[in-house]
Amino acid sequence: MPIITCLLVDDDPDDQEIFTLALTRLAYPVRCVTADDGLDAIEQLNADSSFVPDYIFLDLNMPRMDGFQCLAAIKKMDRLAHVPVIIYTTSAEQHDKDKSYELGCYQFITKPISITELQEILDDVFTANGQLISP
Repeated sequence: MPIITCLLVDDDPDDQEIFTLALTRLAYPVRCVTADDGLDAIEQLNADSSFVPDYIFLDLNMPRMDGFQCLAAIKKMDRLAHVPVIIYTTSAEQHDKDKSYELGCYQFITKPISITELQEILDDVFTANGQLISP
């Protein structure tokens, strides 16, 4: 079974830990690389042109470069054009959803309150009709 690789861009260390813990509970292997904010993510992506994650999970509210700015920068990178960018944020505001989709996000997820709920959401993202899918 191939390993799914995702990039999580989130400035909150607790949210990073919860996300990676939820990934370990899945029935298939997922490798997670983290970035502490949008600028860190762009620097990592620019530093290693061979790094193309299967999915990018992106918080909106971060210092230095927010999620909207990061999403726009990612969408300008040709090698990442096919990579689904999933907004993963505390916001449930319609204007944030609208702007995210306008900038090219694949999906918008409001952070759940439990690890179990997050695990179920991630499983839904990574599977379709019971079959593991890759974008």
